[in-house]
Amino acid sequence: MTFLARPLLFAIDAERAHGLTIDMLAAWGRVGTPLPARPPALPVTVAGLTFPNPLGLAAGADKDGRAIAGFFGLGFGAVEIGTLTPLPQSGNPRPRLFRLTADRAVINRMGFNNGGLAAALPRARAANRKGMLGINVGANKDAADRIADYETGVAAAAPVADYVTINISSPNTPGLRDLQHGPALAELLARATAARGTTPLFLKVAPDQEPAQIDEIAKAAIDARIDALIVGNTTVSRPGLTSPNAGEAGGLSGTPLAPLAAQRLRDFRSATGAAMPIIAVGGIDSGAEAYARIRAGASLVQLYSGLVYGGPSLPGRILKEIETLLQRDGFAIITDAIGSD
Repeated sequence: MTFLARPLLFAIDAERAHGLTIDMLAAWGRVGTPLPARPPALPVTVAGLTFPNPLGLAAGADKDGRAIAGFFGLGFGAVEIGTLTPLPQSGNPRPRLFRLTADRAVINRMGFNNGGLAAALPRARAANRKGMLGINVGANKDAADRIADYETGVAAAAPVADYVTINISSPNTPGLRDLQHGPALAELLARATAARGTTPLFLKVAPDQEPAQIDEIAKAAIDARIDALIVGNTTVSRPGLTSPNAGEAGGLSGTPLAPLAAQRLRDFRSATGAAMPIIAVGGIDSGAEAYARIRAGASLVQLYSGLVYGGPSLPGRILKEIETLLQRDGFAIITDAIGSD
């Protein structure tokens, strides 16, 4: 099916193709997806939650929680839906999603397009879960008080999710990344932690950070007792691209992001003194890349753009490759490999 579907999907607009993929996965989930094999060596516990394996679906793939069961059926140990905002919003004008096929990359400037918390949370509550469900929350573009939007989102999502992620890392909502620094960050984390109850709270940050900013975020996250950092999101940099769409505005994801994302993982692990779990995102499209991030200190990894080019069998292939690499290196369980480099 992958070989048949990909040429058809690549023949149409990227956003329309994504919508059709979500529809297919949602339908597959409704009829009952097969339970993926659960390799006994791969469970990971983070923030008191036991993930059946370290591979998660990054936010942005299933913004409105329409295909949760379908994505779990691909083998993911965690599915993170969103970004969800308190009120529905249409996002930025189309076209806003571009394939960079020669680079195995994607550029998007979606702008938190979603149907809002009230529409998505009932779907999340009713979904058939085969792993951990994360809900990623953000602020509406025109919100008078963006921190209040995060507070609202965390409070609404916490009773439904296994964990909630505060997303202040998107480059496609003007001014959003300003919340990653200074008094605004401290206030955001204080109000969000008060709103989350007992649900673990994760913080998603951008890869486009200077050393002083990394240190500041790490200290603020530790002080606020954030349960994990997700490092990172798309980048506004353009490292050596060759595709025709390389000049499009927005955030870049996919294979070209891997070196920067891997470096930021190392930077944040150093800045936190390895005192906080880190979830690595960016350019992960193989078991070897996922395993390298784990050895570099990631407790969990996430992917999204890799599915565009690797297809629905990619999660299963990655997990098998990680198992093989663990055995090669003499590790009995995945947690033995975390930070081993």
